[in-house]
Amino acid sequence: MKKEKTKKQDDVKETKKVTKKDTKKDKKKVTKKEDKKENKESLWKQIKKEMSKVHFPSRKDMIKYSIATIFFVIFFAIYFYVIELIMAFIRSLI
Repeated sequence: MKKEKTKKQDDVKETKKVTKKDTKKDKKKVTKKEDKKENKESLWKQIKKEMSKVHFPSRKDMIKYSIATIFFVIFFAIYFYVIELIMAFIRSLI
């Protein structure tokens, strides 16, 4: 008799555990969906906030930087070409 009662009690406890777990899972699913929405919204707010802090160079600055870049590219192209000519000349002597 006692064994039967304990089995029944165990069965009741197990069903209670299952229902508690199920409700926890359901709550987790709902909160995950809500969290994703909140994360997306907060992400866009953060992006907007960070982009407002960015300082883009003016047109005048961009022209100045572009000219400097082109100058250095041409300078180093000529420099390496001259070095290569010198090396070729030395190699031809040997």
